[in-house]
Amino acid sequence: MNGPQFVIDFEPHYGEMVDVSPLLRRLVCQNPSKFTFHGTGTYVIGRGDVAIVDPGPRDDQHVEALLRALDGETVRHILITHTHGDHSPAAAAIAEATGAPILGFGPHPSTAVGEGEDVDDDDDNEESDDTSEPAEAREPQPEEDPEFLRKHAPDVDFDPAATLGHGDLVEGPGYTVEALHTPGHISNHLCFALAEEHAVLSGDHVMGWSTTIIPPPDGDVRAYLDSLRVLLERPQDQRLYPTHGAPVDNHHTFVRALLDHRLAREAAILQQLADGPKSAKEIVTVLYADVRKELHKPAARSVLSHLRKLHDEDVVELAIPGASTLSSKTVWVRR
Repeated sequence: MNGPQFVIDFEPHYGEMVDVSPLLRRLVCQNPSKFTFHGTGTYVIGRGDVAIVDPGPRDDQHVEALLRALDGETVRHILITHTHGDHSPAAAAIAEATGAPILGFGPHPSTAVGEGEDVDDDDDNEESDDTSEPAEAREPQPEEDPEFLRKHAPDVDFDPAATLGHGDLVEGPGYTVEALHTPGHISNHLCFALAEEHAVLSGDHVMGWSTTIIPPPDGDVRAYLDSLRVLLERPQDQRLYPTHGAPVDNHHTFVRALLDHRLAREAAILQQLADGPKSAKEIVTVLYADVRKELHKPAARSVLSHLRKLHDEDVVELAIPGASTLSSKTVWVRR
């Protein structure tokens, strides 16, 4: 399956504020993982009188580095793309230190499942059926560390000073930011279009290094596809700045490839079901055979979101009526 050409060449420069454009600077938190790539990129818009986008996780070192880098400047706004734990929790500390208001779409959705959470509590341990590498020989992953999980827990306490809806503007000296409501990855996701640079800070909606996880029940494939089209319908924008990884140039081509990739993935899911009843876990084993096994559970969340969409469209149904639509073991059939 052909897909977008991902950008994996990226130097995080931990602890260093890096100029990325005339109006944008970036400071990357040292929280790398299979979900965050090299870490959370906190962006600063403007010079002297600034707005901060996605202050990051509960990480004192990152907060201190950000405040140190902005010493002598005025923080006017704190903008949040969404409330996953690697994006918004540090906003509270930055707001306390600077007095700047926190702006976002709204609180963390009660139905949201975070990127690091498992939608299938009784699922097998991901190493239990992988005889190629015993669990004790596997290299530990950062996101398995209890401290990492604490720092990246969903920001259920998020309470913005003001909410932003689609098309709302946030202005400062020399910059104009337009909020774009882009649900799919999570229902409270915003992208921020920087008019002066014809650029969009895309959060996790579009990531140059990877596809985006769409974790049900709050993650919604139909909404995600529509949100990709929101970016495609903005010809004035020329570059994306994801929270994780490098900028994406000529991003309309990239976003179109993402959209086509999702539609092709959905067609492949249907083809799998044409061969007989299957669970999301079984579908992932085939469709993601060339992907590291540690990423199969996140992939299963996106496959489940596709299956729920197809169920709503009366294309597929549960093999056992009343079964959980959030379990990777639930078996589905084509109508």
